[in-house]
Amino acid sequence: QGQLVESGGGSVQAGGSLRLSCAASGSILSMTSMAWYRQFPEAERELVAAIARTGKTNYRHSASGRFTISRDTAKNTIYLQMNNLRPEDTAIYYCNGRTSQSGSFSDYWGQGTQVTVSS
Repeated sequence: QGQLVESGGGSVQAGGSLRLSCAASGSILSMTSMAWYRQFPEAERELVAAIARTGKTNYRHSASGRFTISRDTAKNTIYLQMNNLRPEDTAIYYCNGRTSQSGSFSDYWGQGTQVTVSS
């Protein structure tokens, strides 16, 4: 349930697109939510986009309108389509899965994938 493997990072010029994938070892519907976070050097991880078990999505303001989070429950995979990338999107992107039970929650993380956007 807890193993997450990201792929799809790389280098792109500003204005370009990338699609990140995150494959889970178990059913993604067993997760309360799944999300993409990113981390800049010497900074804490920040939420980029999330999708709840219900399918409801939410985005950080700077990603809204450019990024789309989606899922394929048959493949137990979530995606982050990133369009119109900007140099300030350069970061390590992490997949997250969260389970919750009786008021407590557990987070699972992938290994991270580097996204580099050049101007």
